[in-house]
This record gives sequence, structure tokens and C-alpha cells, in this order.
Amino acid sequence: MDILRRNTDYALRMLVNLARNFKDGAQSTRSVAAEEDVPYQLACKLMQRLAKAGIVESCMGSKGGYRLTRKPSDTKLLQVVEAIQGPVSLNRCLLGVESCPRQENCGVRASLEGLQVQLNDYLNSITLDKLAKGRNGN
Repeated sequence: MDILRRNTDYALRMLVNLARNFKDGAQSTRSVAAEEDVPYQLACKLMQRLAKAGIVESCMGSKGGYRLTRKPSDTKLLQVVEAIQGPVSLNRCLLGVESCPRQENCGVRASLEGLQVQLNDYLNSITLDKLAKGRNGN
């Protein structure tokens, strides 16, 4: 079971690239995709999804492409995961009352809830600048 799906991994790699080049402005999707080994057509779709979530913005013109909408230190890993694949849930029962009729009497759910909180907190503590600094020893 993968908690982070392939598309999320691709999106993260592209966002780390944008974070590392944050001061340089917009980067073309084609160059970011090539540098991060992401298929170009998929990169375009992922960038559109990230733009819809407000994580990146499109810039037109000869030096156009995409750039982060805020500093890398202000973009959290959890935001990216949710933008690409939706909420991270360890089990369907954690998605809400309608997803499991046994929630009130389940001994397993309470433990899973605790783990879910820890996972969300951890993903929320990781920012793009931390990911960018961890790459290549920087």
C-alpha cells in the first residue's frame, strides 16, 4: 500500500524544483518535467491541478511557466498531497460517519484516529523549503 501515489511523487518533485528556483521566477513545465523525469503531458495536468489548489500560478509570456504562489516555507506537504490525491486516510472508517456504521462501537477506530492525527501533523510540518534543502545535501 502506498500512502503517497505516483502522481503525488511527481508533483512533489516538480514543486521541489520550483522551490529551489523560487528566486528565479517562473519555470517552464517542459524544463521542470525533463529535470525531474516526469512525463510532459502528465506534468501539465499536475501543474493545472496544483494551480487550481492555489499552490502554483501560471505566468504567460516568453519567460512564462509556473511559479509557487508563496514562499516555499509556506507550502506544506499535506497541502500538496491533498491537492493531488485528496485526503490521506489510513482507513475508510476515518472519512466520516456515513463511511462506517460501526464507528460508535469500534475498538480499532480510536487507535487509527490517533495514528491519523500523527500522520497529518507530520505531513503538515514538512514544507517545500525543507524538502528542497534535503536534496543534494543543500
